[in-house]
Amino acid sequence: MTDPSYRGQILVFTTPLIGNYGVPRNVAPYDSQDVGVVLEAKGIQCAAVIVADVAARYSHHKAIESLAEWCQRHDVPGITGVDTRAVTRLLRDQGTTLGRVAIGADASLPPPQEHEYWDPSKENLVAQVSTREQYTLNPTGDVKIAVLDFGSKANILRSLVRRNAAVTVLPWNFDFNTIRDQFDGLFLTNGPGDPNSCMEAALNVRRTIQEWNKPVFGICMGHQIIGIAAGLDAYRMTFGNRGHNQPVLALSSSGSITAGRVYVTSQNHQYALKLHDPFPEGWEPFFINCNDSSVEGIKSTNDSGKRVWGVQFHPESAGGPLDTIEMFTDFVNECRARKTNSDSSPMLEKRQNLEPTPQLAAAGAA
Repeated sequence: MTDPSYRGQILVFTTPLIGNYGVPRNVAPYDSQDVGVVLEAKGIQCAAVIVADVAARYSHHKAIESLAEWCQRHDVPGITGVDTRAVTRLLRDQGTTLGRVAIGADASLPPPQEHEYWDPSKENLVAQVSTREQYTLNPTGDVKIAVLDFGSKANILRSLVRRNAAVTVLPWNFDFNTIRDQFDGLFLTNGPGDPNSCMEAALNVRRTIQEWNKPVFGICMGHQIIGIAAGLDAYRMTFGNRGHNQPVLALSSSGSITAGRVYVTSQNHQYALKLHDPFPEGWEPFFINCNDSSVEGIKSTNDSGKRVWGVQFHPESAGGPLDTIEMFTDFVNECRARKTNSDSSPMLEKRQNLEPTPQLAAAGAA
């Protein structure tokens, strides 16, 4: 419910009983281990909640309020007593569907006309959830990573700072090229809505990839932005891939990822990249979904000289599975390696300039 990727959506929970844990105090420190919140964002991001049976009493020792109290405090409507299994079957037949929550007298009125429904996919939802101001987390980290925020989950930022990265979070449409030489890597986060509404960011990232030789990593929306920058097309899926335990097949090896192995992942996406044949020059498919064969990852080829990866799933998923969590370690370590090489190059060049040429050495000996 706090994941910004759910911005503007009505969430239907298929688990019969919801809310028996309650809601914790959503405050955490800002340090080398945390990013200010316990959940994925400061507030509820979805538009409404539909459950079969909501628990009025909660039992977790860290809870401070019920699910209903939390929704009321954030002015988010919810409804209970609904056969969510029937709603789920409807959605599985016709895909993601525009809808409304109606109770009392409103429920007996004729349904609105199709054009009367608000369609969140026609809006730039990323602009609604992205940070407005630049800020830095863990400023004493040993490697500097810039993050383009398309609606980042807190656990993405947490996964970076816990690997001792100094993380600077930027608005989604900030031109990173104006400050890129200050950083050792670029990260593109998840986010809601249609990636084609973020063409400004895609064009900026295209220039970054073409002109900059440091690591770039994208997740979910970030992966789609990298794909568009590479020349691929993004399309809206009928059903989308959501939930835990989504299997993906690795088509290429990189870092902790081994080609030919199936990884279990957590996913939440309505859009995907088209599988082109041939792929754009310098790029190759990285992962493919084992259920529907949709593209779940792309990467730069070894011959391209670039270090760019994008994955449609969430390696950092707080609830697991964590099969691919080490991709964060791979990325941060690659940033460190490039930083070390970059730092040593000027010293090496200076040392080479101080060494006498053979001709001068011979003249001195004479």
